[in-house]
Amino acid sequence: MIDDSFNTSVCLDLESHLIRWIDGDGRFSLLNSNGGIVDADYYDRERYRESFREIFEELRREGIFSRSIPEIENSDLFKLSPYKALTEDQAVAVDQIVEDLLNDRLDARPMEHPLRVVEGHPGTGKTVVAIYIMKLLADIRASTDLSDVNPDTMFADLFTAENRDALAGLRMGLVVPQQSLRLSIKRVFARTRGLSADMVLTPFEVATTPEPFDLLLVDEAHRLSQRANQSSGPMNKKFIDINVTLFGEDDYSKTHLNWILARSRNQILFLDADQTVRPADLPPEVTKQLVADSRRHHRHYPLHSQMRVIGGQDYITFARRLTRGEIGLDDNFSFPEYDLRVFDDVGAMRDAIFARDDEEGLARLVAGYAWEWASRKDASTHDIELDGVKMTWNRTIKDWISSPGSLSEVGSIHTVQGYDLNYAGVIIGPDLRFDPETRSVYVDRDAYKDARGKENNKMLKRVYSDEEITTYISNIYAVLLTRGIRGTYVYVCDPELREYVRHVFARTVALVEH
Repeated sequence: MIDDSFNTSVCLDLESHLIRWIDGDGRFSLLNSNGGIVDADYYDRERYRESFREIFEELRREGIFSRSIPEIENSDLFKLSPYKALTEDQAVAVDQIVEDLLNDRLDARPMEHPLRVVEGHPGTGKTVVAIYIMKLLADIRASTDLSDVNPDTMFADLFTAENRDALAGLRMGLVVPQQSLRLSIKRVFARTRGLSADMVLTPFEVATTPEPFDLLLVDEAHRLSQRANQSSGPMNKKFIDINVTLFGEDDYSKTHLNWILARSRNQILFLDADQTVRPADLPPEVTKQLVADSRRHHRHYPLHSQMRVIGGQDYITFARRLTRGEIGLDDNFSFPEYDLRVFDDVGAMRDAIFARDDEEGLARLVAGYAWEWASRKDASTHDIELDGVKMTWNRTIKDWISSPGSLSEVGSIHTVQGYDLNYAGVIIGPDLRFDPETRSVYVDRDAYKDARGKENNKMLKRVYSDEEITTYISNIYAVLLTRGIRGTYVYVCDPELREYVRHVFARTVALVEH
């Protein structure tokens, strides 16, 4: 298929699309290296991209693709692919990080280089950048014939013999604290040339591997755990043993981050301090200090472009202010293309989510942890009952979103953080309430069922205040409200909070009320 109107920009864009679709389809293993394609704008781009779909369908008829574009683009293989076309600020961050790494001595002693921090709100692509850097470093290291590197790609200048030699023998890994996201990334790495599933690690694997790492990237670093908040049991015993091995004693102040620092020479942390969701996570003051230190040492790489939510960065700010009760009576917001709805009946919201899943795919119900997980022990029972509708929590914590039956279940923060949905139906439980007199949100501790989310720190004798727990719960709901790419539907249990949300939503553009 030949079109003489395709200039160089169009051809590079088509190549990028085909590579991503082939990788996401999963039928073939790509041999391509990745020198970097930026999601550049060019004249009449949307018209050309419509023709890309015609080319795709022709190739599908010839057997190159086994699935449709929507099916491919809804898959983890596509969303977590290292062949993404980067936004401008993502590309700048990748270029600066890799150049900084190569300019430093990667075999230097631990802590000789300051920590590098990639900071970004939900949807800015922190995980994408982490995976991209891993693939780019692997490709530079494996490059044999440098004349084969496409000079038009963003990172072509990094493919030099000197850089290849500097990366020879580089021992690197990607640390992912969350089990569900970790398993999804492992699948991507397992089928990506130059990467392997065993490069995706838990903090425990980092701490117990015999050889130290030259470089560790840590995704969702705000979800690393601290020793002082470990409950009793086998995992607590492991934490104690590792602390003794690494530091000579069981120091209650140590965290997973201390393990990573002790077992690697260079680190890149990908984080958002406002996504800490329970006391066992790295304390907010620690993550904020990490950001401040990285800025002071010129090792801070911010991501700004909102790639997930059609409502853009304004919607992310809106969601966070909403869950904190910070939106005033006269504040107005505009999300004309974002499908934002509030429901009085949870059954109606569930039906709407089912309809969106039938139309677009990847629509799910999610909720705050305001109900016990009874079905974990008794599969015949239900966990949540609202408006006569009985529902169960996610029956698996491993890749729940793609699991069979997930559409009829309700996902928790621990199964959806880090993932994209097309539509999210968010149930704000009775754990978060609203005081109309003070116009503030507050926690109902009795209604909050995550024991790890509200337990005090007995080892450090720290009692978490209601205000601190409210911050964690507000963060949870802000994360849930920012999962949906195309839209978010909301049902609120607390009557006062429901009225607050209804009033706020009524001041947004394109609201559909049910």
